[in-house]
Amino acid sequence: MQLSVTRSKAGTRSSAGAKGTERRGPDRSVVTAALATTVAAFGLVVLGSTVRVTSSGMGCPSWPLCFGHVGPVDQYHALLEQSHRYLASLVTVGAITTAVLARRSRVRRRASVPAMVAAGLVLFQAALGAVTVFARNEPWTVAVHLVVGLVFLASTVVTATAALRAPRWCWSPGEVGRWAPVLVASTLLTIVGGSVVVATGAATRCPSWPLCPSSAPGLADWQLVHRGLAGCVGLALVAFVGTHWRRTAGEGWWRALAVASLGSYAAVAAFGAASALTRAAADWQDVHLAAVAFLWVLVVTLVTSRSLRGAPGPAPAGGQVAPSRP
Repeated sequence: MQLSVTRSKAGTRSSAGAKGTERRGPDRSVVTAALATTVAAFGLVVLGSTVRVTSSGMGCPSWPLCFGHVGPVDQYHALLEQSHRYLASLVTVGAITTAVLARRSRVRRRASVPAMVAAGLVLFQAALGAVTVFARNEPWTVAVHLVVGLVFLASTVVTATAALRAPRWCWSPGEVGRWAPVLVASTLLTIVGGSVVVATGAATRCPSWPLCPSSAPGLADWQLVHRGLAGCVGLALVAFVGTHWRRTAGEGWWRALAVASLGSYAAVAAFGAASALTRAAADWQDVHLAAVAFLWVLVVTLVTSRSLRGAPGPAPAGGQVAPSRP
């Protein structure tokens, strides 16, 4: 009789602990750090685009300081480049802080891995920045620097999404479906293609949209490849959203995010057309890449959200497992 009462009390305490775990929300410190790092990383990509389209990459021919100065300089190109480096320093601190907080948090199983990846990537990205300066902005260094920056941005988005959904959500990559990898890969390849277009000077070779005139030089082919990849992104995005639309009937926030992604894609296409028709005017190039980076954030958020699902709750009293809903 005494043993039965003891077991009953233990079961009550276990159930109460489980319910307490259910009530716990995400770790606010991890969420705050992850979101702040994501916003700063997005700003870093946009500022890096401004540095590139204004030809300010060599505004500071030395590294890490600009002409040996710590503070701002009185030259436009040098000021842009140095501001980019200062923001990169803040992003580095944010990424490392997020990784440390995630490791110490109760959500570490969900958010710590992408946070650690982000911390590693931001250090690698800093080294690439130095290589880019020492190589005097060779096209391949600029392209690699951009790609790693976008992958780093994606890792911060994954970290923030996982931190927001924890602790009642767990990873389930099989839920994303076959269109998710196609969407992510095609989006990244399109951005790489755009970087190649700028690096090769093909951005000014096709002053029309969506096709190029027959008199356009051979470099215009890069434009056509880039636009073809962009079309694949649109198809993959529509297919991915369509596949998951019915499954998200009770998740209005996801549907709103999906609609925002489709609208963002349309804006990217419009800005790309404006850039082509103005022979790659610096302002339109800058706006175009900023919109592309925003679309990239939305795409990664959409896919990451679908790869997280609710963790099973505690078993009911008596050891019986509650029947799952169809």
